[in-house]
Amino acid sequence: MRLKSGSVLFYIFLVFVFFAAACGKADKKPGECSSVPENTGVPALQENPSLQTEKGYDLPVDVRQRKEAEEDCKRMMELIREIYIQADKGDASNTVLSDEAMLKMRDKMKDTNRSVIITQIYAGMENYENMDKFLKECAKGESGSAVVYEIHSGGGIGRLKFLFDGTNMYVFCVSMVWDEETEPKTAYSSCTRIKEWKYTDKGWFCYELCVPEPPEVTEIMDGSGMIRVKPIADENRKVTEKCLFGLGYQGNNLLCSDWDMEHMEDLDYNGLYEYLYAMKYGEKFEPDRYTNGIPQELFESLMMEFLPVTGEELQKYAVFDEKNNVYRWERLGCSNYAPTYFGTSFPEVTQIKKNEDGTVTLTVDAVCRMILCDDAVMTHELTVRFSEDGSFRYLGNKILNNGKNDIPEYQYRINRQFYTDLRCDEPVLHSFQKPKSDKTASVISAALLPSASQSLRMFVAKKQVLPPASKNPTNQPFTS
Repeated sequence: MRLKSGSVLFYIFLVFVFFAAACGKADKKPGECSSVPENTGVPALQENPSLQTEKGYDLPVDVRQRKEAEEDCKRMMELIREIYIQADKGDASNTVLSDEAMLKMRDKMKDTNRSVIITQIYAGMENYENMDKFLKECAKGESGSAVVYEIHSGGGIGRLKFLFDGTNMYVFCVSMVWDEETEPKTAYSSCTRIKEWKYTDKGWFCYELCVPEPPEVTEIMDGSGMIRVKPIADENRKVTEKCLFGLGYQGNNLLCSDWDMEHMEDLDYNGLYEYLYAMKYGEKFEPDRYTNGIPQELFESLMMEFLPVTGEELQKYAVFDEKNNVYRWERLGCSNYAPTYFGTSFPEVTQIKKNEDGTVTLTVDAVCRMILCDDAVMTHELTVRFSEDGSFRYLGNKILNNGKNDIPEYQYRINRQFYTDLRCDEPVLHSFQKPKSDKTASVISAALLPSASQSLRMFVAKKQVLPPASKNPTNQPFTS
């Protein structure tokens, strides 16, 4: 049976379309960033390049640009290879290097005169001058670019190239890790428009990346982040790490409430214990050692070492079981704590004032990287007295500028009134013990919450929350 000439032409056309489509996909690998093919000016985002450009993420990148960035990353990885090989990587599947190893890597990389940061809260940016100059020029509307390297806790690095065209700012990121043969390989790369940004007087670069929004995704995503460009003053950093870093703003209210030596009754002593324990002994508090509560002597001696409070006052202000002579303690979890963005903030001393009575007043800003992206969500003054042996005592805290109105109300870890109303003959309950009577209940922590102090997050468009859409959605593929 012979086909008609029209049918033959139709089938030839179908075959041509099939092979053309197959060839177009042959070189594309899963997970690869979109790029612009060499020797053409056509964007790689073929489906709807104008729509993707308007959204501001997964932007097309020139092949030459990507190759240059990857080669640059490899050279930097080679510089730190021996440090990575010799570093203690532990037995866990996810490698986490020590602070000492990361500092060695930073020192090696900074000799190249590149801007370098590491994932430590108070670590400053090495060779920050170029980034500082770039951001100040951007604020004036001047176009330019700057490259920053970030050393990750796993031993890999990220190369972040920021570019400002006079209107919009972009970041082109390439992340590299070590493979099983300790050879550098590209983990991912991305180009994203920065929706909003600011450079604060304190030296914080705050930004919001364009990320997918509903209904494109089912989860709300956060594209916010912060980078400290200008380093914190060395004296401020040391006192911050010594007196405040271990406390934070989650799980206790020592830094986020007003109190002094005459007004100690509102501090959450039961919540505060684990933080002071870690500061004194240099190790995490292990609640399993005290399943029936914290012994009175241990609890009171630690509190009186750091605070101007007596044992009698502690028994009155804290949740204390007189019959068993123990202070109750509960794990911080979702059943006794409602997570807030403010809780993820970390303290940063901005000013140190020595008083005539020998005390020191520290002016402190609460810095929040998540969502709020604010280098001073709240400012407060913490008064401390230092001793010659290096120890210190907290004497009072005062929130400035009506800052209480800008933070959520503190949630006590243990309901004081609830335990006050319990019958005296009831046994002490641990967080995971079931009550023996209907009149008694314990606050069960379903899950531990992350520490208030988190490492610097890699600022790449990942699945996280976002403010309203940009008023100026126009942007162009990343080139220089």
